[in-house]
Amino acid sequence: MKDVRIQKVLAEQGVCSRRAAEQIIKEGRVKLNGHPVTIGDKMDTAQDLLTVDGKRIPVPRKTEKYYYMLNKPRGFITTTVDERGRKTVMELMQDAPVRVYPVGRLDKDSEGLLLLTNDGEFANLMTHPSHGVSKLYRVTVRPHATEEQLIQLTDGVVLDDGTKTLPSIIKVVADETERTVMEITIREGKNRQIRRMCEAVGLDVIRLRRSALGALKLGMLQPGEHRELMPSELAALRTAASRGKQTDKIQRNTARNAAMKQHSVRAPKGSAAWKGKKKW
Repeated sequence: MKDVRIQKVLAEQGVCSRRAAEQIIKEGRVKLNGHPVTIGDKMDTAQDLLTVDGKRIPVPRKTEKYYYMLNKPRGFITTTVDERGRKTVMELMQDAPVRVYPVGRLDKDSEGLLLLTNDGEFANLMTHPSHGVSKLYRVTVRPHATEEQLIQLTDGVVLDDGTKTLPSIIKVVADETERTVMEITIREGKNRQIRRMCEAVGLDVIRLRRSALGALKLGMLQPGEHRELMPSELAALRTAASRGKQTDKIQRNTARNAAMKQHSVRAPKGSAAWKGKKKW
């Protein structure tokens, strides 16, 4: 097929998301017929040679898409290759008929639900911040979480990089003297977000498991096992992402309207300040 954007090709072949493709293009790692490409460049998938870091990216005319759910055990890295020789989730997917890639991440010491696919568009849909697909985690912390700490987590906390998290939903499952077990639902995907949230309020995470993504639940899938998603599950995830994007748009518009309204009432009508202000 002629005139296909290279970001789209990389995403469709499961190399990375479109956003990540733009980054590696900027870094000069992507070449077309031996020449570096720029963002927005197009290719003929039937004739052109596409490479990333010198490795040829095969572009078949039609690729069947696969979607898996894996129960990631602790001790595995969520990446395709690790330079330090650590175990990666790819070792658990060797029986997949095509090469698939992790969607999002779970750090080495975390466990639970992880999606893998060769559909870059779907991966982008699941990970893009504006889509806000909910993620449910079962978290064990120590010491005992106080009411004040739980309220802070619910309202949103300032992380170590100065950013503030969106409000989350907290449900206490077990409240003991030395520890607290809770379920935390978030709609963001910041790096190590749950651990950093807990650290920000003085709690140490001793176990973290992702148990649900949108309506998709880990269920009885055992650690290290994986299965293909059912069509209904795939449709539910796409719907959740679509709704999340609509909600994000509404929230942004609401915030913008509120700011405009606040600006419009700063000075009384007819005053010198009012006459000199901008009209929206």
